[in-house]
Order: sequence, then C-alpha cells, then structure tokens
Amino acid sequence: MRVARPVNTLVLTAHGSKDPRSAANVRAVASRLKSMRPGLDVRIAFLEQNSPRLADVLAGLPDPHRAVVTPLLLASAYHARVDIPQHMARAGVAGLRQASVLGEDDRLVVVLRERLAGLGVTAHDRGLGVLVVATGSSDGAVNARTATVAARLAAGTRWAGATMAFATGPQPSVAEGVNQLRRRGARRLVIAPWFLAPGRITDRVLSYAHDTGIAMAQPLGAHRLVAETVLDRFAQASVDQAAA
Repeated sequence: MRVARPVNTLVLTAHGSKDPRSAANVRAVASRLKSMRPGLDVRIAFLEQNSPRLADVLAGLPDPHRAVVTPLLLASAYHARVDIPQHMARAGVAGLRQASVLGEDDRLVVVLRERLAGLGVTAHDRGLGVLVVATGSSDGAVNARTATVAARLAAGTRWAGATMAFATGPQPSVAEGVNQLRRRGARRLVIAPWFLAPGRITDRVLSYAHDTGIAMAQPLGAHRLVAETVLDRFAQASVDQAAA
C-alpha cells in the first residue's frame, strides 16, 4: 500500500506586470506565507512579464506530487481557468494540482474595510457612497460574483450606498458608478480598489479620483488575511490531492 507523502510546496502564481510594485507585492505575500507557515516551501511564479515563469518553476520541482499551484488572483477568470492550466500542461509535469482563486472571501472584505478605515471611513458615515472598483472580465458570471463585494462591504453600515464599477471591460465604468451613487443621494464618495497591488490600472483610477476630488483607499496588498486566504486555498487543494 502506497502512503501519500504530505504536500509541502506552494507555488504562488501571479499574472505578472511591467509595474514593479506588482511583483514586489507577490514577494511580500510569499514572505508572509513563510512566516505564517515555517517549513512550507513557497515558490513564486509568474505567467508573463516577470520571472521566474511558471513553466520554469514547475520544471524545477523535486516532487510535483507534493506541490500545489496556488493562484494569487481574485477572480476565477481567464488567467485562472485557461492560462494557468495551459502553462501547467505545456510544462508536462504530471501530478500537479491547482488551487482555487482567492475569490470574494469574507476575510478580503474585512481587509477592504480596513483600507477604508485608513481614510477615516466608519460604518456610521451617513451620506457616504463607496465605489468598489475591480478589473472586469469578459465572463458575465465572473463580474456578477465580483459585484457581490460591494453589498457585503456595505452590510451593517449607514452609508448612502455602495456599488461596483469596473476599471476595464464591462459596465458600469468608474464614472458611471460615481453617477449612480450620487443619484442615490451620496454627498461624499470614496473609492475602494478591489485589487491586490497597485499598478497601471489602479494608477488610472487614482488619477480619476484626484481629478474629481474623491479619496481612494489602498489595494489589499500583503495583508495577513490575504495570506491566510492563500493558505486556505492551498490547504483545500492539498487535501484533494492527497485523496486523489
């Protein structure tokens, strides 16, 4: 009877960006993971723009059966459902499992509340409109799941409202989201970016916010709860892999 060896390698996989702040955030998350789980082999990989590339990391694994490719992605869109599996297939490494994306996890909503608190926002701010801004997808179902973040963020508050806008792709755009909140009676607005790290897209949103006099919170970053969510996704995939 073959005894399954424990999964001990987390391949933290990000899309990659020309903006160095993105890769820096991936490294910061990896560092936090290592501090939270001493002994866990955490390896960083990128799909494009940065190195090391995922295929190269996979080729260097001593035992693929003990590794899980864990996406550092919020939405289960193209990069998670198509791009990563294609990279894994091209690498020709058998026995690997891919974990789920971070998704609209409650812990990440808590982080978003903390980022807003950094702007002085409280649950009792009457007349406040909160615009949650994310990257859009060509998949409407993915956008619908992402849009649930706004309602969950506003739950239990006295805000005038919260709504979702997309910085790329589908409607509503950032400007349309702002108009929606103003029509609801919001007298003051803030932007909550549903992004893991700053980059070119968030910079465009920040420029819009500056031009319109709207305060904008920081992205989720390498918060402890982000790392905790990553570890949960890894753990679940590890259980599934051990049972396979």
